[in-house]
Amino acid sequence: MLCCMVFHVPSDPKDPIAIERLNLMNMAKLSIKGLIESALNLGRTLDSDYAPLQQFFVVMEHCLKHGLKSKKTFLGQNKSFWGPLELVEKLTPEAGEITASVKDLPGLKTPLGRGRAWLRLALMQKKLSDYMKTIINRKDLLSEFYEPNALMMEEEGAVIAGLLVGLNVIDANLCMKGEDLDSQVGVIDFSMYLKDGGHSSKSTEGDGQITAILDQKNYVEELNRHLSASVNNLQAKVDALEKSNTKLTEEDVEKELEVQIGMRQEMELSMKMLEKDICEKHDALVELRQQLDDLRRLNHELSHKSQSSEISVKQKNEIVSRLEEKTNQMAATIKQLESRCKQVERQRDLAEEATRLFKQEFGDKIESLQQEVEQLLKQRCAVLIHRNMAGFYANCAGYLMFTDERSCVFHFGLLSQRECKNCKGVFCEICVTNELPLPSSIDLQQVCDTCHSRLLQQYASSPS
Repeated sequence: MLCCMVFHVPSDPKDPIAIERLNLMNMAKLSIKGLIESALNLGRTLDSDYAPLQQFFVVMEHCLKHGLKSKKTFLGQNKSFWGPLELVEKLTPEAGEITASVKDLPGLKTPLGRGRAWLRLALMQKKLSDYMKTIINRKDLLSEFYEPNALMMEEEGAVIAGLLVGLNVIDANLCMKGEDLDSQVGVIDFSMYLKDGGHSSKSTEGDGQITAILDQKNYVEELNRHLSASVNNLQAKVDALEKSNTKLTEEDVEKELEVQIGMRQEMELSMKMLEKDICEKHDALVELRQQLDDLRRLNHELSHKSQSSEISVKQKNEIVSRLEEKTNQMAATIKQLESRCKQVERQRDLAEEATRLFKQEFGDKIESLQQEVEQLLKQRCAVLIHRNMAGFYANCAGYLMFTDERSCVFHFGLLSQRECKNCKGVFCEICVTNELPLPSSIDLQQVCDTCHSRLLQQYASSPS
C-alpha cells in the first residue's frame, strides 16, 4: 500500500538531526495511518500479535529515544525514555494509575521495559495523545532529559502528538504478563510500508471510490430520516400550540399578566433584598479587613514583645546562672563554716569536759587551799612588816585594807606590781599569786585574792 502523504522539508537539508526528526515523524504518520485503516477494515479489537501494532510501538520508542541525554550510572551510560514518561504522573494525576500498574507488573526489571509497558497501557486507555501533549507542552521539564534539538523538543513532537488522537477510535486488548518487554529488540520494518504501488494504488483507488459513494448514500439516507423526524415533531408542536391558543381566553391572559406582574414585583423585591444583602456583606467584608489589619498589627507587636521578652529572659538566665554560681560558692562556704562550727563545738565540749573534771578534782580542795593561802599571806606579810622600816609599820594597821577592790596600797613601793586578769586591778606580787582558769579562757591565769575567792565560790555553786 503506497500512501499519498505530504512530507515536510527540513529547514536545513544538511542538518542530520533535522533529517532524523523528519524521517521519524513521517514513519510515525505512516504507522498511525496504516494502523487506523487496517483496524477499521478488520473491525475488531487489536491484540499484541498484530504486526502493525507492534511496529507502531517500535516507531514510538524510536521517537521517544531521539535526542535523549545520557545518564551516568555505576554500570556506564544509560539512555531510557522512562524518565520523561514519569513526568506525566506529576502533570496529570489521573496518569498515576498507569504508573502504579507498570511498577506492579511482574517481570519488568529495566526502565526500557517499564516505558514499553506504559505506552501499551496508555493506548488501551485511549489517553496516549493527551499524555504526550501534556509532556510536550512542558519543555522546561523535558530539557532535563532531552537535547535541545531532540524530536520531543521540536515541532515534530507536537505533530506526532496530534496524530495520536486518531488512535482513540481503536480498541486494543494487550496482555503483558507473559511478554518479555525488557529484552525485545525494537527495529523498524520498512517492508510493511514499501509494497507494490501499481496494483495496490488502483485497487485502493477503486475501493475508495466505492466506499465514498456508499458512505455518501448512507449519510444522505440518515440525513433524510432525521429531517423527516424533525418535521413531524415540529408539526406536532404547531398543532399543540394552535389548540392551546384557541383555548386561551382574555381572562386567562389577564391572569397570566397578573401572574407576570406579581413575578416581576417579587423579582424587584428580591433584587432589592439582594442589593441590601450585598451592601451588608460589603460592610462585613470591610470590617473583616479592618480586623485582619488589627490582627496583623497585634501579631507584629506580639512578635516584637516576644523578641524583647526573649532578650530579657536571656538576661535573667545569665543573672540566674551567676546567682547559682554565688549560691554554690556560699554553699561551699557554709559547709566550711559548718565544719568549723563542728570543730569549735568539739573544742567547747572538750573545754566543758575539762572544766567539769577540774571542778570534780579540785572542788573539794578549794576551801582548804583558800584557808592555807590566807594563812600564808598573813605569815609573809608579818615577815615583811618586821623587815621593813618602822615608819611603815605605823601604817600597817590596815595591811589588808584596800582603797578600792582593784588596788593594793600597803605593798606599793615595796614589791613589784601585777595585774589581775579577771578584774584588771593592779596589786602587789603577794596579792596576785593565785592561778585559776577564767570563763573566757581555759588556760590558768593570775588573779587577785578577792577574785580567787569569788571564782572558787562560783565554780563550787555551778552544777556543770
